[in-house]
Amino acid sequence: MAGQVLDVCDLSVVRSGKIVIKDVCLTVDEGEFLGIVGPNGSGKSTFLLAVLGLLKSNSGTIRIYGHPPMSRMIRQKIGWVSQAASYLPKNVRLTVRELVKLGTLHSGNLYDFGSHSRRNKTTQAIRMTGLEHVQNIDVGRLSGGQRQRAVIARALATEADLILLDEPLVGIDRESRNSLLKLLDRLCHEKGKTIIMVSHDLTAIRQTAHRMVFLEETIRFDGPTSDFPNLEKLASLRGIEHVHEIQDD
Repeated sequence: MAGQVLDVCDLSVVRSGKIVIKDVCLTVDEGEFLGIVGPNGSGKSTFLLAVLGLLKSNSGTIRIYGHPPMSRMIRQKIGWVSQAASYLPKNVRLTVRELVKLGTLHSGNLYDFGSHSRRNKTTQAIRMTGLEHVQNIDVGRLSGGQRQRAVIARALATEADLILLDEPLVGIDRESRNSLLKLLDRLCHEKGKTIIMVSHDLTAIRQTAHRMVFLEETIRFDGPTSDFPNLEKLASLRGIEHVHEIQDD
C-alpha cells in the first residue's frame, strides 16, 4: 500500500497583508500525479512555496514524509522546478550535462569533483529525460521544451522521490508540451515518482494527472480527473453568477 508523501492541514498564508490561501487541507500519496489548477493569482505558486518552506504559513501544518518543510531529513527527497528555472540567459556557457550535474551537489560532496556516484546519477537523469543527444550542448541553445527537460533532469539527479513543478508548460510549443507530459507520466508510472504540478492549463492537466485540485484561495474541488466539473459547474464552485437572464421560449 502506498505511503503518504504530503499532509497539509488547515494551511493559511498571508502575503503583503492579503490572505492568499486559507484553510487548505490536502494529502498526497506515493506515486500520485496531482495537478493543481486555478486562475492567475489564485494561490497555486504560493501553495508550492509554502510546502517547500520558502514562504512562512500563518496557520496550519505541513508534513512531507512526516517531517516539516526544510527539514534536513527530506532535502534530497524533493525536486523543485520553478517557473523561472528554464529561463537561463542565452550567454550562459553551461552544457546540459553540467546543469544536470549541479543537481547531484550537496554539502557532503562539494569538493568531490570526480565522484563516480555523481557521474552515474547525472547520466541516469539525462537518460530518463531523453537528453543524451544534446547533453554536451549549451543550455542556451536548446528549445524551450528541451530546457524544461534539462531542469527536470537536474531535479531527478538529486534522486528526488517528490517532484514539484510550477507552470512547466509556459512558453513551449504543442509538440514539446505533449512530450513533456508523457515524460512526467512515465516518471510517475515507471519510476514511482510522486508529482505535483501547478498549471493554469486545464486541458493539459486533465489529460495527464490522476487527480486534480482547483485552488482559488481555498480548495474548491479535489478529486479524480474524470470527475472534474464542466465549465458551468466550475463557475458555480467559484461563486460566479450568470450575468444574462435565461429566458423561457
